[in-house]
Amino acid sequence: MDIFYPLQWIADRITYDLIGLSPESRLGAAVDFFFYDVPKILLLLSVIIFVVALIRSYFPPEKTRKYLSHSREYVGNVLAAALGVVTPFCSCSAVPLFIGFVEAGVPLGVTFSFLIASPMVNEVALILLLGMFGWKVAGLYLVSGLIVAITGGIILGRLGLDDQIEEYVLKIRMGQAEIPTMTRAARFSYARGYVAEIVGKVWLYVVIGIAIGGFMHGFIPSDALAAYAGPDNPLAVPVAVAMGIPLYSNAAGVIPIVSVLVDKGVAMGTVLAFMMAVTALSIPEFVILRKVMKPKLIGIFIAINFVTITFTGYLFNWAIPLLMR
Repeated sequence: MDIFYPLQWIADRITYDLIGLSPESRLGAAVDFFFYDVPKILLLLSVIIFVVALIRSYFPPEKTRKYLSHSREYVGNVLAAALGVVTPFCSCSAVPLFIGFVEAGVPLGVTFSFLIASPMVNEVALILLLGMFGWKVAGLYLVSGLIVAITGGIILGRLGLDDQIEEYVLKIRMGQAEIPTMTRAARFSYARGYVAEIVGKVWLYVVIGIAIGGFMHGFIPSDALAAYAGPDNPLAVPVAVAMGIPLYSNAAGVIPIVSVLVDKGVAMGTVLAFMMAVTALSIPEFVILRKVMKPKLIGIFIAINFVTITFTGYLFNWAIPLLMR
């Protein structure tokens, strides 16, 4: 059973019974999405921040840096991307852990490897791809997703953009280098206070971001991609990536769209690039990230992901016919 089923039930009652919108209408889908995702994301945000704060009260930032700031170059990016694969968050839900990494002093490029990998690749999507298209496609998606996350993180790390993090995040990082020994009650109090501080700063951005995502979810038809990114268009992959950015979903949620697009003849590489864009690049995520990053860094993050995902899509379109022989 879906642990968020009660939230979906409440959202359905508000949207379709209380407000009276039709489940078949685009407005109904958008409003239902909003009432479901706002409490879900804020709940996930609060729980994740609380757990991160509790863990940090036992393990000072130096230990986090030790594990993810490996002395051998790029090892931290690989570890962070691997951690992202086993933490099945959507792009918005991964942001709190990203903030925690930054505040703990983990290199910025390493934190981006996690932020890219976590929503893009997860075990639910891999299992669904395995069942629908076989182990070759699922395996290629896993490997390419890791490559995109690791490569994107390395490039962002090499650019030296720490000054593009908002000042309050850097102050928290510097001010929490040492966390004194605490009692259990003190640790819970510290975690609750940290949740209130961070959620208090970002909740409005979350609501605005999800409102945008709800509009996109309800009013952009899922089959529009097939009309503009068909097999005869040489620019199908970048078109698919661009069209995926406004559509907000997690990897598992976009799988049904992937199946429809494949049935309509869209090339597999184009479809998987679209899937990567939907999960790793979303307007709600950008809105939330704006609270912790300056616009220049967000723009560079988008550009690097756009290029690497597009390249991966073309690679898929070339390699998959060979693998399927």
